[in-house]
Parts: sequence; structure tokens; C-alpha cells
Amino acid sequence: MANPRRGGLPGRSLIALLLLFAVVFGIVAVTAQTQTGKKWTPELGLDLEGGTQIVLEPIVVGSNEGVSPQTLRQSVDIIRARIDGSGVGEAEVTTEGGENVVVAVPGKIDQRQRDLIKQSSQLRFRAVLVAAPGTTVPVAPQTPAPSGAASPTPTPTPTKGATSGQGGSSPTSSPAQRALPQALLAVTPTPTPSATRPAASPPASAPVAPPPANASDLAQITPALQKQFLELDCSSNQAVQGSRDDPKQPLVTCSDDGAEKYILAPAEVIGTDIKDATAGLQTTQQGAVTNEWVIQLSFDGDGTRKFRDVTARITSLPDPQNRFAVVLDGQVITAPTSNEVIPNGQAEISGDFTQASSQALANQLKYGALPISFTTQTEDTISPLLGSEQLQRGLLAGLIGMILVVLYSILQYRGLAVVSIASLLVAAGLTYGMVVLLGQLQGFRLSLAGVTGLIVSIGIVADSFIVYFERVRDEVREGRTLKAAVETGWNRAKRTILAAGSINLLASVVLFILAAGNVRGFAYTLGLTTIIDVIVVFLFTHPMLTLLARTKFFGGGHRLSGLDPERLGSTAGTKVGIKVNLGTIAGRRAAGAAGPSPKEA
Repeated sequence: MANPRRGGLPGRSLIALLLLFAVVFGIVAVTAQTQTGKKWTPELGLDLEGGTQIVLEPIVVGSNEGVSPQTLRQSVDIIRARIDGSGVGEAEVTTEGGENVVVAVPGKIDQRQRDLIKQSSQLRFRAVLVAAPGTTVPVAPQTPAPSGAASPTPTPTPTKGATSGQGGSSPTSSPAQRALPQALLAVTPTPTPSATRPAASPPASAPVAPPPANASDLAQITPALQKQFLELDCSSNQAVQGSRDDPKQPLVTCSDDGAEKYILAPAEVIGTDIKDATAGLQTTQQGAVTNEWVIQLSFDGDGTRKFRDVTARITSLPDPQNRFAVVLDGQVITAPTSNEVIPNGQAEISGDFTQASSQALANQLKYGALPISFTTQTEDTISPLLGSEQLQRGLLAGLIGMILVVLYSILQYRGLAVVSIASLLVAAGLTYGMVVLLGQLQGFRLSLAGVTGLIVSIGIVADSFIVYFERVRDEVREGRTLKAAVETGWNRAKRTILAAGSINLLASVVLFILAAGNVRGFAYTLGLTTIIDVIVVFLFTHPMLTLLARTKFFGGGHRLSGLDPERLGSTAGTKVGIKVNLGTIAGRRAAGAAGPSPKEA
């Protein structure tokens, strides 16, 4: 009697496949109903749907020289990685006339993509000198002093632990001065009454101010910077947008959300010093994973040295001088506090981050290091490069390919064609669901090259079930019963299927990494369908053939089943239903000596 566990549990595999379908299409349905703009159809690429084209004009700060082709190419690579971090959105970034950068984004461009394209200045790390709320400080009118005496000017002494927004405790301070940051009050010059002011010295003998001791020295704050800081109102979105960021000079700017404004020291670390930036859940020193999202920064050799020097200097300073600001496109995207010296180039930025905000900040840090700055020259809507006719031809080619595979299956495998056709339909349904799901969640867009990858997948699925079927038929030719042939053939065929799938997947990964543009879309769909093929073979093709082997039509070796031993040239010389062990030499000899079965006599 056959071992009931030998055939496995095909029902469990089929249930697992149904659950996979339910999860994929359930997420698609929920996303399509709850999020605006999401739908049940795949997102199309630039060549099939059209989109938005933005022309960027490069600007070199502090230089009258032109932009070198190498610098422009580097900028193209960084912009492409920034706006299409997953590499499957089919955005196109090219140069125009060796001068401008042209960015073409499929579909309707959203604000996130527009910000990523326009925020194209160098990324710089600057020490914070002064920080205050983003709105302007109201200045109260001064009360005239009696009897013509000079108005007293307060000279408060800054408190060591004063925080941003707190003033001194002098009772003579005006409301405006009490609202100023303590660090700014500390460098506010105190005028001397005119009665005791000494005569002005000749310009040649005027004392020269000593240079700042370091980048955190408050002596860098000039009256012009103070005035600019006090008048700056960050509630306006255009307050500092597009401002030119000279790395050698202090900077007055706002946070990107307008909540805070700063006076920043000259840049000490730049974006090219960052080797990598990733977002993830914080891990404690004991190895426990918390629910707090953080950004992990990794600096190169030069960046490690510079960042170590910065943190060693600012960590012991009072707030807000113990903070460093990350500046992109003239705006502060984050200004964390330095809690300790970072000697190894591995820093962690923590705060009230969500998964989305931490990933967005990590992408800004990772892809923000452009060698030049850009201004937007034009922004236009463009039509599809190919159009619906080419898409229809591609789909028609895929349909023709599937029909040919079906016809071949019917002619070659007869009844087994049911399994092969069903496998193709299951693979097609799962592929469609995954393409729509990835378009909703990851921004994947299907270009004509991606459609080509889907068409090639028909041959991949067909190749898998052909390997399996031929292995089973070889076992039947050797005289095994169909149930034994299905399992023995599967044990041998699955190694071949996994080896072929691994080679296809490796090829698609290498092509995805090395290629650019639409070729990456082809590689992505090729890798996706290879994984789906393995899932379908393991969770559907093999379980279905195992169930069919238990039926009279297939298990009895009907001549139309595709598993008829006589048509396959079985070496046993008997029908599959004979009750001896045909899987051994002794069994086949015994069957030959026994003569025909009672039914054949």
C-alpha cells in the first residue's frame, strides 16, 4: 500500500496560493478605495502615458566658469537616483546641449517629486549659532528718555544654560530684546553715550577685529546678519527658497517647515562626505529593537575626520550651539543636537520621525550631494513617446505567444495541457496583481520594455512545466505508477527548475544594477516574473498534478491523458495499473513473467 504522506499535502499548497492571491488583491482593493489617484490598472511609463518635463539650468556659486561635462553627468546620476530611488518609476534624466538637465517624469508629477527635483543644491552641514521661532520678532517703540538724556541700553549677561527664545533677566530690557535668543543678545553691540564717546580715530588706525576662534564663535554674527535674522519671516514659503548658499560664509535661513530660523556657521561637512544614509528602527546597545524610527549616517574617511572635529567642539556648548544643521537648497531639513563625540563616522539622527519621514530624510541625505545648484527654467506637459498603439501591439504579441504555448501543450501533452494552461493563467493573474500593487505602493511604472519582460515570462513559465512533465513521463516510461512517477519526477525536476530560476534571477539583478532607463524596467519585470514562476510551480503545478494522478483518467493512464505508458514506450510492457512494484528491476521482471493482466487476457 502506498504511503499516504508520499504525495505530500497538495491541499495546503493550494490554500497558501489562494491566501497569497487574497492578500495581493485585498491590498490593491483597499488602496484603490482609500487613496486618491490609485486604481485597479497598472501605472504606465513615460513612453506609454506621457508626463511632465522640467528643464534645470545649472548655477555654480561663486564662479564664473562654465559647468564641466563630468560635473553635469554626475548631477544627472544623482537626480535620477533621488527622484527614482527604487529604480522602477521609468523617469528619464538627460542633458540638453551640454548645458541644461532635462527631467521627464511619467504621469502627473506630485509635489514630492517636484520638491526632489528642485531641491538640487549641495548638501551641507553647518553648526548652529542662533535659533529662534520662524516668525519675525515684533519690535516695541522706544520710550523717549527724560531731559534729553541718552536712552539706556541694556547689557545683559548671557546665562550658561539659556535656551533659544529666552532673554536675560535685566529689568531694563525691552520686550523685543526679551524675545531675542540669548546668543544674539550676547553679541549685540552696546552704544556709548555721545557725551563720553571719544573722537573717532583715523580709518588707518582703526582696530581690526580678530578672526573667529572656530566655526562656533559668535563673533561671526555681524550687525547685517542680525538685521537679516530679525527681519526674516519663515511663515512665507518663499522666504529663503532658492537662496544661494555660499559655504564659506555664515547663513541666515529657515527650516523647511518654517517653524524655526537660524544663523548658521560656515559649512564644515558637505554632502559628498556621506557614504550612505538609511532609515530604520532604532536598536539599543543591548540589541533590542525599539519602535522609534531613526536615520543611520555613514561618512567616508575625510567626512569621518571632519564630523568628529565638529561633534567634539559643539557637544559641550550650550543650546542651540550644540546643534548642527543639515542644509539643502538653502533650507534646513533637520538640526539635531550633538549628544556625544562621533569618532567612527557612524552617526544616528533621532527625533519624532515616522517611517515615511525617516525614509524621505534618508533619501535627501543620501542623494542630496549635487556638485552644482540648479534653477527651474521650464516645466511642461509632454505627450506619450510611443502611445497606445505600441502598447496594443505589445499585448497582442503576448497573447499570440500564449496561444502558441497553449497549442503546443495540447498537441504534446494532451490531457496534461489542462495543468499547463491553468498554470499560465494563475501566473498571469498573480503577475497582474503584483504589477498593480507595486505601482500603488512603490511607484512602479510599466514601460514598453517592462511589457517585453512580461512577454518573455510566458516562456519561463512554459519551460518550468515542460521540465516537470518530461521528468514525470520519463519515470512512467521506466515503468513506475503515475503516483510514484509524479513524486520521483518532482524531486528531480525541482532542482532543475530552481537552478534555471536562480540563473534568470541573477541575470535580471545584474542587468538592473548595471543598466539605466527602460532597460531597468525590463530587468525588474523579468526578475519579478521569475519569482512568480517558482511560486506557481511549487504551489500550483505540482499540487495539481499530484491531485490529478489520483483520478482514474490520469492515474489509469488513459490514452488522451498524456501519460499513457504504451504511447510513451514504457519498458514494463504492462499497464500502469498492475499491482506490482514497477519501480524496481525485480518488479519489472516479475511483471514480464506474469504475462498479461486479467483484463487484457
